[in-house]
Amino acid sequence: MKKFRRRKKRGPVVSKKVIVDGIKFASGLEAYMYRALKKAKIKADYEKRTFEIFEGFDFTNESYERQANGKGSMVNRGNKKVLSIKYTPDFEGKDFIIECKGRPNDTFPLRWKMFKKYVSRYLRNYKLYKPQRQSECDDVINLIKYGS
Repeated sequence: MKKFRRRKKRGPVVSKKVIVDGIKFASGLEAYMYRALKKAKIKADYEKRTFEIFEGFDFTNESYERQANGKGSMVNRGNKKVLSIKYTPDFEGKDFIIECKGRPNDTFPLRWKMFKKYVSRYLRNYKLYKPQRQSECDDVINLIKYGS
């Protein structure tokens, strides 16, 4: 009898896209949250708006870096516009934002901190929820409906 070796997964986690009520969700967790909100009759929009959490700027210095593909020699990649950093939360209600995040990528923690700073400045009356599993989605529903 042959023994099968387990291989370690490599690369970033790719979530399955799920379509519910004609809406294409980026993950099963987002679809679960949508169904839970709908069942609880809590109004929330999916990916309603995008927030600019770090303003773009013109970088006028020289900056010698390797090509974007990581190959080749060092080239001047300065004297360019640096794009803004934007954030689109999964669900937005009247006074809450929900970000479903099962397995965050390596850039998410920094982007989340920047978004929290944005919320503390400009959306003071909003509450943030970040469920990472289905049971936490259920907890979020109870928190929104009945408070803490």
